[in-house]
Amino acid sequence: MILKGRVAIITGGAKGIGAVFAAGLAAAGASVMVVDIDEPSAKAAAAKIRSTGAEVGHLHVDVSDKSSVEAMALETEKRFGGIDILVNNAAMYANLKRKPFYELDPSEFDRVLSVNVKGTWLASVAVFPFMQKRGGGKIINISSSSTFLATNRLAHYVASKMGVIGLTRALAREMGDYNICVNVIQPGMTDSQANRAITPPEKHLAEAKERSIKRVEVPEDMVGTLIFLASDASNFITGQSLLVDGGRYFN
Repeated sequence: MILKGRVAIITGGAKGIGAVFAAGLAAAGASVMVVDIDEPSAKAAAAKIRSTGAEVGHLHVDVSDKSSVEAMALETEKRFGGIDILVNNAAMYANLKRKPFYELDPSEFDRVLSVNVKGTWLASVAVFPFMQKRGGGKIINISSSSTFLATNRLAHYVASKMGVIGLTRALAREMGDYNICVNVIQPGMTDSQANRAITPPEKHLAEAKERSIKRVEVPEDMVGTLIFLASDASNFITGQSLLVDGGRYFN
């Protein structure tokens, strides 16, 4: 139970990769707050994990709204006594349609950056004083391997995920004095609930052939990396991007 006694928040934790991450954190011993804009699904995900005996709560949160993430941090400390780990997983992706950059709607572009980049920043700001109070913490942001090739016809999404990397590096510099490590996981194309809504199965199979480890990636492939970055084993690692894609790209 490498995370026993730790308290973790996972944004976008109701479904897909986020739900698997939440279960993985709980299995490693952490108390977990599952937060999502989809409250019924967050409640269901939390109940499923709680049935294993873990301490789990859930909250409705819009990460692009400052007051919402501030309430998230306050409620998490109230319920569990502090905050040690934040996983910024919430993102706009499954509800996007692939199209050329010149056909993107400006309001959709703004919303993608607001959730994917600003939301990561706002949640990090919200937990910062609580991590200071604990003497340190771990922030793990989720980017994407699409920043390497950028052929997915989602220019706003790719831009946002590159923005997450830049933000991570800036936060790592500024939070280092407070013993807070900030890192990024970059998944490859993953056979998740969200990805099935936007990516046909044959695309997953085609990408699998381009990997060093030639199979389709699943959310569970990233849990070990997540737990490592959330634990004391990574206390001297910050500002880094860990690519977990089976060796399609080399970082």
